[in-house]
Amino acid sequence: MGRSARPADLGMLAARLLFGLQGELFRISAEHGFGDLRPQHGAVLAHLDEDGLRQNDLTRLAGRNKQTIGAILDELQKLGYVERVPDPADRRAKLIMPTERGLALMRLSDQIVAEIENRYSKIVGRDDYDTFLRTLRAITGSEDQPVRRPR
Repeated sequence: MGRSARPADLGMLAARLLFGLQGELFRISAEHGFGDLRPQHGAVLAHLDEDGLRQNDLTRLAGRNKQTIGAILDELQKLGYVERVPDPADRRAKLIMPTERGLALMRLSDQIVAEIENRYSKIVGRDDYDTFLRTLRAITGSEDQPVRRPR
């Protein structure tokens, strides 16, 4: 049996899942006035928190290097999605805070992802979908990270 006749492997399935979710997320976001975003912005946008995060925390969560995250943050700041503010706990540090535009995008993104997850859970059933998520978190080492729920 040739490679093209084999069932999709983990890499192919993961890519289909990511690119499908990302495509839908960015398409719907653009329809709601957020058409200035690009998929690479997702490395930061996925981890924004209304209480703010330090850049090193964003870098760790995104699994990217400091320079890449810094460049993405610069772009998002110019586009009006985030701002850097002094961290009240450590005046030498900066918190990355979503602006009002960033918060609106976060709310919309949470709704879109919740709709996608609801659709997926209807395909396989809630119990199987929950098992899938637990398994995926274990495989990716994400079981200790909080799960974002719609606001």
